[in-house]
Amino acid sequence: MNAYIYIENGVFLQAKAFGAPGECAGELVFNTSMTGYEEIMSDPSYAGQFIVFTMPEIGIVGINDDDMESSKIHASGVIMRSYNDDPSNYRSQRSLGKFFEEQGKFGVYDIDTRFLTKMLRDEGALMAYISTQISDKAELKRRLEASKRIEEINYVKTISVTNEYEHKNAAWDKGAQTYKPLKSIGKKIAVLDFGVKRNILNELCEIGLEVIVVPHDTKADTLIAKFKSGEINGVFLSNGPGEPKSLKSEIAEIKKMVEARIPIFGICLGHQLLSNAMGYETYKLKFGQHGANHPVLNLETKTIEITAQNHNYNVPESIAQVAHITHRNLFDDTIEGVRYKEYPVFSVQHHPEASSGPNESKYIFKQFLQIL
Repeated sequence: MNAYIYIENGVFLQAKAFGAPGECAGELVFNTSMTGYEEIMSDPSYAGQFIVFTMPEIGIVGINDDDMESSKIHASGVIMRSYNDDPSNYRSQRSLGKFFEEQGKFGVYDIDTRFLTKMLRDEGALMAYISTQISDKAELKRRLEASKRIEEINYVKTISVTNEYEHKNAAWDKGAQTYKPLKSIGKKIAVLDFGVKRNILNELCEIGLEVIVVPHDTKADTLIAKFKSGEINGVFLSNGPGEPKSLKSEIAEIKKMVEARIPIFGICLGHQLLSNAMGYETYKLKFGQHGANHPVLNLETKTIEITAQNHNYNVPESIAQVAHITHRNLFDDTIEGVRYKEYPVFSVQHHPEASSGPNESKYIFKQFLQIL
């Protein structure tokens, strides 16, 4: 199939497409990861976005169910230089093209992703409309202008679970080629699901925590009551998509939980929601941080960790009034982690579950145990 791309800055491109025919709007972001395209595509945090891969070859290792971060592709679509429909890997269960057909999504290829990446780096994240059916530039522009921007849509409510469930898988066992079972240490946490990645849940189980995943709109009073009765020992705030400040009711509930002195750990969107709950509004970065090669300085140990990242928003410097800054990004000096001064609460912007990416930050999960 042909694909036609209209970007809000007036750029119009033609490329090829695979998967299912279709059309939609989305925000263009680039990801610099060299590996892990399946984990990236199935990360719920990418809802409403087109992922531009800087890695030129995508599809080489195919798709397998064990590497999925969620049940489906939540991104609007993916854009790549070269698409490979003939995977070569012993774990592959199907090709990327077959996977996209099953998902009802399309991928775009045969395009200069270096051009797109440089454009996004210079101009910032941009909205685009992509279609495999409409080739008229004026019509694509009209449809883009009629579409809601990513910050105007609450993707969390469409991604979060509607009923709570128990997660029992721990980290991947390379030798056995399966996920390890949970070995409980007798502590239980509630995970507020804003779009949680499965490997975050796995790492929480890996340190021995019993994990109950609950809907994003679970009331604070419910969790506070469970905490006071000893039914849960703490709360985890997950990653997720979209503009954090738009989740006003969730922010209000998180504030109640903080004031009840429940031990809380947040990652990515959870990190941003905590900042807003504390009264320090998040802001949007120019083009975000998406990749598995971001150096982060641990200000407490003075060591540098290479981390996995996926976010467009960050917490303000003024948060230092109520929190100790524990980590900084060495690419742009933005805040990557905080520990609140008056509460048993901490959070990080990057992804210590390292899926996909380096696992130098997995120790952060064990810090949650210390607070619990």
